[in-house]
Amino acid sequence: MTAPAAPTPQAAHAPEPSAREQLLNRIQRDIPIVQRPYARLAEEVGLSEAEALAILREVKAEGVLRQVSAIFDTRTLGYQSSLVAAVYDENHLDAGAEVVNTHPGVSHNYKRNHDFNLWYTIAVPPESNLEAHVQKLHELSGARLTRLMPTLHLFKIGVEFDMTGKEDWNAKAKPQYTSEQRNIGYQVTDLDRAFVLEFQKDLPVTEEPYAEACAALGLSIDEVAAHAEKMKAAGALRRVSAVFRHQKAGFTFNAMGVWAVPQEQVAEVGRQMAEFKAVSHCYLRPTYPEWPYTIFTMVHGRSKEEAFGKIKAIEEEVAPGIDHAILYSTKEYKKIRLEFYKPEFYAWAKEYLGTEA
Repeated sequence: MTAPAAPTPQAAHAPEPSAREQLLNRIQRDIPIVQRPYARLAEEVGLSEAEALAILREVKAEGVLRQVSAIFDTRTLGYQSSLVAAVYDENHLDAGAEVVNTHPGVSHNYKRNHDFNLWYTIAVPPESNLEAHVQKLHELSGARLTRLMPTLHLFKIGVEFDMTGKEDWNAKAKPQYTSEQRNIGYQVTDLDRAFVLEFQKDLPVTEEPYAEACAALGLSIDEVAAHAEKMKAAGALRRVSAVFRHQKAGFTFNAMGVWAVPQEQVAEVGRQMAEFKAVSHCYLRPTYPEWPYTIFTMVHGRSKEEAFGKIKAIEEEVAPGIDHAILYSTKEYKKIRLEFYKPEFYAWAKEYLGTEA
């Protein structure tokens, strides 16, 4: 597959990013759990707290900033999750997607340019049977073929958009979150569960955004921060950060590069691919007779040319000669933040599976 060539390095000629651009990049990495986190971040980028809050309130009003909340690891919390690829007759695809959307554990659902034309992510609680849920969706939605694509190894997860537009497409950074940060045997406590329920909410853009969560938990900000550190150490909590709407932020195009990397090379090639800053997700997934691709890399761009160029940069530097394909979204059916412990999930399971989960 051909793709536009990667750009020549431009960072040396690019102007310094503004304080606003630095702030919007910074809040995607993490927001500290302190009494006045925006005052600390503002100081880092040369703004006052009031200026930083004004910027964040503006981008939220514009719809660019979707929410500020904690990002949790589904597996460490005991949830089972998977990417799912399915094949539908074209004239039935929209209707099938709407059925899939009714499942409370489905957070993302897209039409893509492939014979596997519907791709969705699903997560279910520890006591649930993931395969049973996916099988029921297969039947209810009229899919011709459904394949589970679970994560066999997580090389990277962490969406950070370059709001400056000045980073090179082959810029590198060590991944913040990988499989090594997960603790699959972690025992979730009552306090963990209460923490998740509070911190998965959209936190307000105020001087003290954690005040309501602290009150609900009956803890001081220092006690909440200490518990957050414990959850981070266990891999249950990745970070608290801002999440942008791709389209509103100008990133109107995404590309999923899938690579037929031989099994004996996946560990090293996956590690190298994950170091590209442009890559937001990098996974090892299973293969099937009709699906030879082992490694998945997701990138986003302000145009098709930019997204494809980022995949091309990966190919040229890390995977020359490796068979690959580029899948991109042609329609978004659903995109929400997964919420844990939702009563709607148990109601769905009871109605369609006749079980409590």
